[in-house]
Amino acid sequence: MSEMDAGAVREQVGELKRNIETLRAEIGKAIVGHADVVDGVLTCMLAGGHALLEGVPGLGKTMLVKTLSETLALTFSRVQFTPDLMPADILGTTVIDEGAGGAKSFEFRPGPIFANIVLADEINRATPKTQSALLEAMAEHAVTIAGTRHVLEEPFFVLATENPIEMEGTYPLPEAQLDRFLLKITVPSPTEDELCQVLARTTGRAPETGTRVMGKEGVLALRTMCRDIAVAEPIARYAARLVRASDPTEKATPDLARRALRFGAGVRGAQSLVLSAKAVALCEGRAHVAFADVARVAKPALRHRLIRSFEGEADGISTDAVVDAILACTPQRPDRVEAETKA
Repeated sequence: MSEMDAGAVREQVGELKRNIETLRAEIGKAIVGHADVVDGVLTCMLAGGHALLEGVPGLGKTMLVKTLSETLALTFSRVQFTPDLMPADILGTTVIDEGAGGAKSFEFRPGPIFANIVLADEINRATPKTQSALLEAMAEHAVTIAGTRHVLEEPFFVLATENPIEMEGTYPLPEAQLDRFLLKITVPSPTEDELCQVLARTTGRAPETGTRVMGKEGVLALRTMCRDIAVAEPIARYAARLVRASDPTEKATPDLARRALRFGAGVRGAQSLVLSAKAVALCEGRAHVAFADVARVAKPALRHRLIRSFEGEADGISTDAVVDAILACTPQRPDRVEAETKA
């Protein structure tokens, strides 16, 4: 890349960073705190992936998604998942339409999946048959109904929520579908100060709505620029080593991961690390990925891709603790570690 091209890229990245900062400020008008959650959702959006939010009800997950759609001028739909929900309720169905002259024809009625931002609320309450209806849409951004393939309008972003407390009447997501989510983001309870701010905003007059920051073209431009962020080979190898260290059969795997895991992350885990790190770099106005970017997204990118063993579940070892152990034992530059050890 020439100096002129590099300068143009830096200028473009700087402009996009200002748009992202404005977007954060507009979301902050409706959402109190949760900076990490907002950054995680924006990371997914920039990287072109989907997000899974885990948290108890009432923490503002739905408000966050709705505010995001308003500030980006994107179409928004919400699906409340229940045990009696059917795939056609999400994807749509073909109906028989009778014309004025009595002629009958088949007409496709699109479901709520045909939106730019789709909120799948409490996704673990639906049956596996209904959950799997999202797989093709999330993977290929298209749905097939009655043998006809319907392409979804870009940008397409699925944000699903689940309640980690209630287990009765729920259906855990299969590993294959969990792997389709770029990040799994945990939504913590608000602090005392944040809760006071929430009370002040929600018990008085209705808060002002966020203003539009950018449209569909702006979001697609961000996604294109995110793919163009440079990743040096040592950083890509660092992401690969983190994923390999989650395999309990590898020699470099830490003892905690070897004891607590049955299966580690796969190829999509490595892709998620790199894509999310690119989005983090773009949000910070850099045209290249740093080692810290990969480490920063390690937990949300890997926590839902690690399958615990019986011993790990019995001992209450969380996947976040396993990721911490993997980060602690995986060097960013193994060649330098070996050189220092020999010296």
